[in-house]
Amino acid sequence: MGMSTVGARLNALLKEAGLEPVDSETTGRFEVYYSLFVRWNKRLNLSSIRDELGILSLHFVESIVVARHLPRGITSLLDLGSGAGLPGIPIALCRPEIAVTLAESQGKKAAFLQEAVRALGTRVEVVAGRAEALTRTFDCVALRAVNKMSKAVAEAVELVEPSGWIALMTTAAELEQLKAAAGAQIEWVERVQLPASESRILALGRRANSRA
Repeated sequence: MGMSTVGARLNALLKEAGLEPVDSETTGRFEVYYSLFVRWNKRLNLSSIRDELGILSLHFVESIVVARHLPRGITSLLDLGSGAGLPGIPIALCRPEIAVTLAESQGKKAAFLQEAVRALGTRVEVVAGRAEALTRTFDCVALRAVNKMSKAVAEAVELVEPSGWIALMTTAAELEQLKAAAGAQIEWVERVQLPASESRILALGRRANSRA
């Protein structure tokens, strides 16, 4: 696949979903990210999705939708269990005012993230280790289909600033269980249908402004 076709395809998919295209500079960065993703995926199994359409529609378009729905005023975001950098890297590309941190405990995946961040030249920090090791809190914590999701959600809540946000990429069927894991401190305010499938959603919750 030629590089420019990847960007054109990405914008065609956004348009199909009724969404604004990304500008040419950002498109170019998504093309760099895509080529690294495909190259490392052969060795590392970053994702079980390997075809261009799947990567663009399920991984990139979904993450762009999340980036656009994050409330204004967020200046720091943690992508917990970042894996292949989703949704954290697309958020950094689409919302450059947000300082993004990617936490990934698997060393090889963290190495991919460091390589991707270097190639993209974005202001993104990679934490190679478990999120429990983080001693600071964030305006927003994002999670996307990580292992032991309920446990991860409970951990995520502890890393959210008072009045900060939690952004879950999940399925409608799993949401109630994850809301229970998040506990009473989170008020769920928005639910956005993600374009790639009927069942996938983004749920946004806000933490109470005092520590209970």
